[in-house]
Parts: sequence; C-alpha cells; structure tokens
Amino acid sequence: MPALTDTFTMSNGLHIPKIGFGTWQIPSGSDAYDATKTAIEAGYRHIDTALAYGNEASVGEAVRDSGVPRDELFITTKLPAEVKTASGAREAFEESSRNLDLGHVDLYLIHAPWPWSDMGSDHRDGNVEVWKVFEELYDAGRTKSIGVSNFAVADLEDLLGRTDVVPQANQIRWFVGNTQDATTAFDREHDILTEGYSPLATGGLLENGTIAEIAAKYDKSVAQVAIRYLLEQDVLPLPKSTTPSRIAENADVDFVLSAEDVAALDALEDTTA
Repeated sequence: MPALTDTFTMSNGLHIPKIGFGTWQIPSGSDAYDATKTAIEAGYRHIDTALAYGNEASVGEAVRDSGVPRDELFITTKLPAEVKTASGAREAFEESSRNLDLGHVDLYLIHAPWPWSDMGSDHRDGNVEVWKVFEELYDAGRTKSIGVSNFAVADLEDLLGRTDVVPQANQIRWFVGNTQDATTAFDREHDILTEGYSPLATGGLLENGTIAEIAAKYDKSVAQVAIRYLLEQDVLPLPKSTTPSRIAENADVDFVLSAEDVAALDALEDTTA
C-alpha cells in the first residue's frame, strides 16, 4: 500500500515513512511484541515507542524477529519527560539502546517540555541541556534524526534560539477538531515535520456523525478518514491498535479526500474533551 511505503523527507534529507505504528499504552511482553510484529507483517515500516512506555524491549524483539532488514525500518523512541539533565539524557539513551537492541535509533525525541506530573512548568534550561546531548548523539550517528514532542510555539522558539540543530520533527496530539494550528504553522515555517499522535482522539472520533457521513462516500471507515485527513495536511499519523484487522485497516488509506470534505473536517470542533 503506497501510504505505508510513501515517505516524508525531513530537513536533514532523511526519509520517514508517512504512517507510523504507535505503541503507547500497549503493555510489554506478548501484547507489544504481537502488535508490533503484526504491524510489520501488514507493511508498516515505521514504529514509534518510548522509554516511558515500558515496552521498548518487546518492540525491539519483534523488529528483530520480523525478518525485515534493519535499514528498511524506521524506529522512533523518546527521552522521558522527567529527564532534564545532560547526565540523565545520556543514561536514558543508553537504556533505550539496550532495550531496543537495534543499533542506531532513527528518531529520538524529548517526550515533553515538562514532566507529566507538572505540565506547563518552566524547564527551558533543562530542555537546552538535554538538546545539546541530542546534538552529540546525532553528530555521532547514534540517532539519525532528533526532535521533540508536545512542544508548543514558545517551547520551540526558546529551543531554536539557544541551540544549533533545529528539531527535525515535533510529535503532538493532532486529530480532526484538534489541529494545533499555531504549532503546526510554526513547524512548517521552520521545516519541522509535524507528527500527529492519537489521530483518532484515542477512539473519541469513532462515533462522530459528520466523519461517518464523509466516510460513507468513500466506502471507508471513520478511522480511515480521520487518518487520511492528517496525510492531506502533511501531518504524519501514528495510529495505534492491538487488533490485527484494525492495524491493517488503519493503513489502508490510499484514497484522496475532496477539497469540500477536507473543509468540512477543518470546520469540526473538538468534542472529545
């Protein structure tokens, strides 16, 4: 399926598959192993995990067992949001590397600009300290690209003003009705790829009547239209499922939404909160 083999080109020239398989909230062990292996068998070549998810080892094992050459797969992992020191960043990267056991990482992200227990707090200095370690890892080739997650415009402006390498990606919560327009526009202006996690609003869009009406026109599911919408906006979707049929369905998005339908989706407001 072209949607699984097509790529975005990041600012450093690295190609990243346009759809990623998300593993957030998938427990380690057989759940994460089976889901990741199923995704790879379905054609996914981009797998997204994080040290905080606790499933890196299972994801790495599934990747190694898949039989797909390492250079044909794109692996993302993340530095825990609580880590805001250089030493902590180095230790966490080594732990992720051991867990995954896949050689290099393709994309390494700061998971959030603040600890999850203190959202919105000011950790700008810590983010700069951590980012300088990211730049070292990038220069050494231990990660092929570096980026951030959950960073808003103010977070990005501060980081760009005090460091050398502009993030190649910013992974944010992005779905129909929650398109984070200011952050997305800033990303585009600075050639930062926007990745959208929770493209189905963690299931919150699945009963949306407007999306269902649009989906019926294309003989597609609500989930497929919601994921296609991100691609139409040049945002990289990261759908997650542990159900084999849905893992395959979420990647079967090789259709084009009309300008009218995109405008209707643009007009929707977030009703999932």
